Amino acid sequence: MLTEQEIRKRFPISELRFDDDQVRILERFIPVKLYKAGETLVAVGARDQSCHVIRSGEVEIHYFSSGERQVLGTIGPRELMGEVSLLSGRASVLSKVAKGDVEVFEISSETLRRMIDEEPKLGNIILAALIARSQILRDLNLSPLQVIGSRFSTDTFRIRDFFAKNRVFFSWIDIENDPNMEELLKRLKISEGDTPVVAFGNEWTLRNPTNRELAEKLGILKRLKEEVYDLAIVGAGPSGLAAAVYGASEGLSTVVLERKAPGGQAGTSSNIENYPGFPMGLAGSTLAGQMVLQAQKFGAQISTPCEVCKLEFENGYPLLSLDNDKCVSAKCLLIASGASYRRLNVEGREKFEGVGVYYDATPMEAQMCNDALVVVVGGANSAGQATVFLAEHARKVLLLLRGDDLGKDMSRYLSRRIEQTKNIELLTNSEITRMTGNGCLESIEIRNNRTAETRVVETCAVFTLIGAVPHTEWLPEGIETDENGFIKTGSAVMNSPFWTAKRHPHFLETSHAGVFAAGDVRSSSMKRVASAVGEGAMAVAFVHEYLRNL
Repeated sequence: MLTEQEIRKRFPISELRFDDDQVRILERFIPVKLYKAGETLVAVGARDQSCHVIRSGEVEIHYFSSGERQVLGTIGPRELMGEVSLLSGRASVLSKVAKGDVEVFEISSETLRRMIDEEPKLGNIILAALIARSQILRDLNLSPLQVIGSRFSTDTFRIRDFFAKNRVFFSWIDIENDPNMEELLKRLKISEGDTPVVAFGNEWTLRNPTNRELAEKLGILKRLKEEVYDLAIVGAGPSGLAAAVYGASEGLSTVVLERKAPGGQAGTSSNIENYPGFPMGLAGSTLAGQMVLQAQKFGAQISTPCEVCKLEFENGYPLLSLDNDKCVSAKCLLIASGASYRRLNVEGREKFEGVGVYYDATPMEAQMCNDALVVVVGGANSAGQATVFLAEHARKVLLLLRGDDLGKDMSRYLSRRIEQTKNIELLTNSEITRMTGNGCLESIEIRNNRTAETRVVETCAVFTLIGAVPHTEWLPEGIETDENGFIKTGSAVMNSPFWTAKRHPHFLETSHAGVFAAGDVRSSSMKRVASAVGEGAMAVAFVHEYLRNL
């Protein structure tokens, strides 16, 4: 753990100072606001906060550590203070308090977006500084958010998984291993039986909260406007986020409804090496995070967890019923709801989900697998990426393939890397037939389908990345799908009984005019990140054409 002196040294309090020309631009956009000595400009946990440039005076930056507020540093004249949560509306992890009387330029999210439009050089300098500061806060783990719970608890895993996928930085305290657990439980006035518990500094403590409760507390779940949006997007995978960037940047009022977390399956990939423009690869979470910020920069609303339960049409417009009994109406709809990996039909599997059976291989799961033997099931790129990533953390990785050809569905660069990695063992013609354990996964039975031989393997983790089940169960009959549930588009719906328009459907248009589909949920899509991004961008062009003819 870093000392306070090390934290202050590594946190760039004064990395950006505004010159005279930049101050004059600020004066054109923002009136000066006065705070008295001791007043709080931004409180820990505050949402919809502003960032500030100091005109005169000084402001102290506080953070939360060991149950108390600590001074991180001081901001002086012409210096910037703020967090990138300014654009997302998430809870602030720092507080800012006037050291004496202070004058500031108070920059709201709307003002920053206007500056980016009208004074892009200065606006993007501010945005870049906020992004860099956010990453340093993450690296230093200065968040007041703590998850306290057992590694053997499915609810602890659920909460940690929700935070990790939504890029909420937090610290996890494992009640089995932390030497200061008794003191922490006493300070929070809880018992071990109350866990999992989520605490945000001294601001609030929740006992086994739902994902929705956490999202509301932290500002992840947005309050949607009571208006007809130009474009509603269901799903925040690569295609949905690309559409949000292009739609919002081109002036469409855009809302994105995501049931779990931005990024989709791609967001959980440890390293996407075949994405154009990134020769060293990039983490799926990084790609998703940058796309979310880019969409929010242009004004797109992204709300999660927000599950769409039903699609109807009212006055010709799509009407989406949500799981919180609210509705969203839009002139156009893009279905980018993606697909999920199939569950193994294996004895004992259900009771080990989250405590031994996983559907993503991210750093969060990897820390549970240090020096252990783990198993990956699947033969496509996602399974290959997971196998290579886990091999860096686990003692050994068994890759199970139902067939006998690793290169059939996997890119050559991945299959070659698997073959060359010493602690990866490939088992072909194999499948899991049974899972056992007391409270968490301890062993599995593997059967060779060719020889009928079985073997028992002791393991703490099985990663299942097989097949794809599209999220189309909420769609009405008028949105035509193929035999596997994927949405038909373009020429495939030209002769559909549901297509009533007098024109030909656009390439990404479904059997209902004005409703489009992109990404993994679409029938015959390429199932690659770059193609999903391309389809999301392309869909917005078709949306514009549709809206012009309304």
